[in-house]
Parts: sequence; structure tokens; C-alpha cells
Amino acid sequence: MDVTLLGTGGPLPDAHRAGPATLVRVAGANLLIDAGRGVLMRLSAAGLGVGQVHAVFLTHLHSDHITDLGDLITTRWITSFTPSPLPVFGPVGTAKILDDLVASLEADVSYRMGHHEDLSWVPPIEVTEVDVSGTDIVEVWQAGDVVVTAAATDHRPVHPSIAFRVDHAGSSAVLAGDTVPCGGLDALSAGAGALVHTVIRKDLIEAIPIQRLQDTLDYHSSPEQAGDTAQRAGVGTLVLTHYVPAPGPGEIEQWKDLAATTFDGPIAAGDDLLTVTI
Repeated sequence: MDVTLLGTGGPLPDAHRAGPATLVRVAGANLLIDAGRGVLMRLSAAGLGVGQVHAVFLTHLHSDHITDLGDLITTRWITSFTPSPLPVFGPVGTAKILDDLVASLEADVSYRMGHHEDLSWVPPIEVTEVDVSGTDIVEVWQAGDVVVTAAATDHRPVHPSIAFRVDHAGSSAVLAGDTVPCGGLDALSAGAGALVHTVIRKDLIEAIPIQRLQDTLDYHSSPEQAGDTAQRAGVGTLVLTHYVPAPGPGEIEQWKDLAATTFDGPIAAGDDLLTVTI
């Protein structure tokens, strides 16, 4: 199982980091978790086209995690020669987001169908909303021996939010999305080979006198909190992503050092396209 950080950035545009997105490649399946800014460019750099993505999993509906869904939908549609529905799994509310997004594409769809005689269908999407709460774990997708499960996370007031776990032949990876420590993530992460966790540097943000930045402190995890979650769950490797604020050159080791104060296992962190094999 290979886990590739397609985008390690946050909500603010960054010249070097795409928006939040992670790719899991396992047993021939290509699974995309979140679809932040620049996701198709990073997929291309990872050697994949959107037509090779088997399913998309959304952790929550914050704009930075879904901003390039329209690009995914349109590009998959216009590069397919037969209808190829895009399965999308996300929290309750995902269906409305997708309905509204497809409605916003109506003009483009009409232009392309009017110009290409062999493009005779609208973009096909299969949306499944994942309704889970507390410490419950539900199965959401399976193909062969690859199983994806989900549990609730805590990113309030963004609600609901969920994390996903991919299991295959004894290998497993949990994709946490934005959250503070919570029972749902603990349950889902128990014994996982890897936990991919978004992190913010609260020690840096606390020193910035801008209320909108201060507001981010109570619904994200710090590296120390991510490490504590990984330690508590008995995770094999902790993978950090979605850095806020973006680390400067040579600063990523500071993030790993902070996580290491609470987690005694291997910690991976780096730039876009970092791949961790589980």
C-alpha cells in the first residue's frame, strides 16, 4: 500500500504546495481522499489520470478540501469514451454539494455535448453519504480484498466530518482530515499501519494577532496532538500533512520533532508527492 501526499497545503494559496489531497494505491485500486487545489496536476505528477481513480472520499465539505471537484468531474467526463461514473463518498451534505456543482457546469456541458457528437451523456456521478457518529465504524467501499471504512471526527462547527481507513492484506492507512482528538478517530486508527493527520502549528498561530487565524486553533490538531492520537491508537507510522502555516525551507523537521514529543514511532512529513509505503 502506497500513500502519496498529493497536496500538503492549507486554505491559503501556496506556490509550492497544492491543496489537501491524498492518494492511496493498493492492489490495483487508486483511491483519492479529498480534492483540494491543484489535485489533477498532482495526480498527473504521480503518474495517474482522473480516469484511473476508482473512488473519491471527502473528509468534510470545507472549500479547501473540495475546491477542485469540478475539475475532477469535468476532466473525467471529457476524457472518457464511455460513461464512467465517478463514485464519491462523503459526509451528509455531500449530495447537495455535488448537485449544485453539477448545476454550475451546465453551460460547459451543453457546449461540449453540442460540439462533440460522441459525447452523448452528462457527467455521471454516484454519490454516497456516510452517516456515522460517536465511535461507530461503518464500511463504505469494497473492491476485492480492499475495504474502506469510516468513522466520525470532530471539526466543529464543521459538522459532520469523517475519517477513512483503507485495509488490505494486513496493511492499513487512516486518512484523518481536519479534526481535534476524538473517540471516533481513536477507534478507526486502532492498530493501523499509518495515520495521515492534518496539523497546524498552534504555537506560531497564537502569536499572530489576527482573529481569523486565532479562530482556527480550536478545531485543528497540533503536531503534538496528532502524535498523541497516533500513540494512543498504537499506529505504526504517523504521516503529517496540511501544514498551517506552511513550513519554510528546512523547517519541516521542527514539525516532526514536535510530534515526536508524544509519539515514539516513525514520523513522515515532507513536500507534495511524498510517498510512504505501508
